[in-house]
Amino acid sequence: MDWNARPLRLSTSDDGFDAAFKARLHVSEEANAAIEKQVQDIVAQVRERGDAAVLEYTARWDHVQAASMAELELTQAELKAAFDSLPQKQSAALAAAAARVRSYHEAQKKASGESWSYRDEDGTLLGQKVTPIDRAGIYVPGGKAAYPSSVLMNAIPAHVAGVREIIMVCPTPRGERNPLVLAAAYVAGVTRVFAIGGAQAVAALAYGTQTVPPVDKITGPGNDYVAEAKRQVFGKVGIDMIAGPSEILVIADGTTPPDWVAMDLFSQAEHDEVAQSILLCPDASYIDKVQAEIDRLLPEMPRAEIISKSLNGRGALIQTRSMEEACEVSNRIAPEHLEIASSDPQKWEPLLRHAGAIFLGGFTSESLGDYCAGPNHVLPTSSTARFSSPLGVYDFQKRSSLIEVSEAGAQKLGVIAAELAYGEGLQAHARAAEMRLKK
Repeated sequence: MDWNARPLRLSTSDDGFDAAFKARLHVSEEANAAIEKQVQDIVAQVRERGDAAVLEYTARWDHVQAASMAELELTQAELKAAFDSLPQKQSAALAAAAARVRSYHEAQKKASGESWSYRDEDGTLLGQKVTPIDRAGIYVPGGKAAYPSSVLMNAIPAHVAGVREIIMVCPTPRGERNPLVLAAAYVAGVTRVFAIGGAQAVAALAYGTQTVPPVDKITGPGNDYVAEAKRQVFGKVGIDMIAGPSEILVIADGTTPPDWVAMDLFSQAEHDEVAQSILLCPDASYIDKVQAEIDRLLPEMPRAEIISKSLNGRGALIQTRSMEEACEVSNRIAPEHLEIASSDPQKWEPLLRHAGAIFLGGFTSESLGDYCAGPNHVLPTSSTARFSSPLGVYDFQKRSSLIEVSEAGAQKLGVIAAELAYGEGLQAHARAAEMRLKK
């Protein structure tokens, strides 16, 4: 079947642009009541029955029959064997990608993840102690597609942060275990791997079972059931984010080959029908060229049907009055992935305030960031880049305040604290401070 893709064509100078633009960005936020109720039941059963419930759901949905959870846990020897079984080019690419991701996150840890302290003039020590969480759980999607990159992006920053145990769960429908995913777990330093998935795997990580240890935080993408389960267990454990549909926004000045831009739009559209791909450009003739390349390239794509539905339903080609206005429109969107397809990307980068990841220049395709550039590809979606950040080392650390008040410092601070405490009606607070004052 021949598929066509005609993203909505808009211009910021048109009457009604704001309304059309808002409608194109909108994603229904109505909760799926059926999924919510089903996940509640799954979480409750796993919390109550542990391994037995996980085995039951794994048999029902993944069609994997196992007498015990021991059959669904992979050993380190199996992970190494998976790595050794890969074609040389594949194992080399995996190792190279892992090295770049690790290097980036080690630099990130040095920049923002270290403890610090200082003493004031009274000798009082104030500071911050940064420590890793003890145990992290990472969810890696399985099924039709394999996501070794998700293993690297979730496990490596946890490992760099100093997390003692990294527990990975990954569904294996009909028992099909992808060697590239298992090899990535070996390269990334994952501690334990369980061949389970879905809401039951999230519940097992959150509450623990007879076999699966409870974790402190769960990260990683998944389907609607996984996202809902993460939402429901939040508070018992930490989570990274609730991921929405994939997004790419390209700001182009007309200097990047239009077929490159068309393919970059495809790179997110091929994820699923509700993914969003948007082009902002002040040059109408260049937008025409990109549309022509979309028409030419789409029939070559194995996932043409998905790309077509995504671009027709949520894609947009928007002519702006200027590159400055394109940057301002981008800030309104706060996209997950933002490409500046320009001969001078450094000129425009300072104008961009909200984005999950910013890709500078025509040679920087978003796909390089997905796999091997180094920065994390777990990014905020659905405009949440206005207030949240990519997954990083800091997601696997927590901070404790350090306070050591000297005797001299207690004389000054005690008077202040007591006055404020009496004002709040908390006499014990006040007296505790006053007891340390010299008579």
